[in-house]
Amino acid sequence: MLDLNFVRKNPDAVKASEKRRHHDPKLVAQVLDLDEQWKRELKVVEELKHKRNVVSEEINQAKKQKKEELAQKKIKEMREVAENIKKSEEKVNQLLENRTKTLKQLGNILHASVPDGKDDSENVEIKKVGEVPKFNFPIKDHIELGQELDLIDLDTAAKTSGARFYYLKNEAVLLSQALQRFAIDRLLKKGYTLIQTPYMLNKAALEGGVNLSEFQDTIYKIENEDLYLIGTSEHPLVALKKDEVVEEKELPLKICGVSACFRKELGAHGRDDKGIFRVHQFNKVEQIVYCKPEDSYQFFDELQKNSEEMFKELELPFRVVQICTGDIGNKQALQYDIEAWMPGQNDKKGSYREVTSCSNCTEYQAVTLNTKFMRQNGEKEYLHILNNTALTDTRPIVAILENFQTKSGTVKIPKALWPYMNGIKEIGRK
Repeated sequence: MLDLNFVRKNPDAVKASEKRRHHDPKLVAQVLDLDEQWKRELKVVEELKHKRNVVSEEINQAKKQKKEELAQKKIKEMREVAENIKKSEEKVNQLLENRTKTLKQLGNILHASVPDGKDDSENVEIKKVGEVPKFNFPIKDHIELGQELDLIDLDTAAKTSGARFYYLKNEAVLLSQALQRFAIDRLLKKGYTLIQTPYMLNKAALEGGVNLSEFQDTIYKIENEDLYLIGTSEHPLVALKKDEVVEEKELPLKICGVSACFRKELGAHGRDDKGIFRVHQFNKVEQIVYCKPEDSYQFFDELQKNSEEMFKELELPFRVVQICTGDIGNKQALQYDIEAWMPGQNDKKGSYREVTSCSNCTEYQAVTLNTKFMRQNGEKEYLHILNNTALTDTRPIVAILENFQTKSGTVKIPKALWPYMNGIKEIGRK
């Protein structure tokens, strides 16, 4: 969430950003009004506590002077003060809760470059990379290829687990592992620290990476436990320094996160979202950076470059799009997506589909998680946190199957993955 002190000092900037997001800027006034009510009620509590101390001393004096009637009168007064303190403290806590809840509804301050737009249809293409393949034969989508080459079993998964689950088989399993190792090796060479995370988080930790409003639609809750399945390793990794102060010399902290991901993925049900394109469970290698505020846009460029290099090396055509004001999430100040070309989409006419999201969340997550750093002069500030997908397994597998298919029905493996495929360079019929 936004730093309350920032909202207090810069209400016009916050309102302007909310307008760009197509949000009601009146929410800013609501936050500040609740803040003023909270401060007034807190002052009442302090005054009542001071009065309690005074009355307590008066009781002691009355008892020392053996003025029992006065002492009893003051004791009665003390009880009334104590009751008023209790009521005021309850009001303070309720106002604090309402202020925090309302504050969390405000989005991050958008970067000046974020384009205006009403929804994802108005995201802006920045560039295209690679040549879209041209086939001289009728192509197949990844579902047909996966089933014909005995790589994917969707029917059994539907029986055992439900829709949007899958069994990977044979070379597809190797391909999943190969993509992860490929991404890990590239990030290790760039000095990223490798971390495999817990697959579950408690609510307090998860709130730093996910908006509460998203819990219902995206995150799986463990019944009768204060635990949630993670949607990405970003969630446990941004909570890594919760309630801690990091030394300036420790920054930047660059992490290569490895985990399974679990998502409800409610919504789209067309052919283009079937198979292993939109699923409830997949694996992902994530990039996370903790840094000083003045360095965050430099690292945004680095994270984006890392992912682009991987897709170039995999020889998968892609485009980069900048997410517009009507599509960007509350926590992001700036977001770029890579969309890989998938020939089997759009009735086999092909389409670009999202495979990575690079986000600068500035201090938004750090405020929620109370993560700060100490500068060399002793001053404490919220640090900035960024994230970007390095590679998932399922969607790149879709892109590889569809882009590298041959007329004979086989699929060639991108050369960059050969070292990880146990000698397999082409997937043939069994």
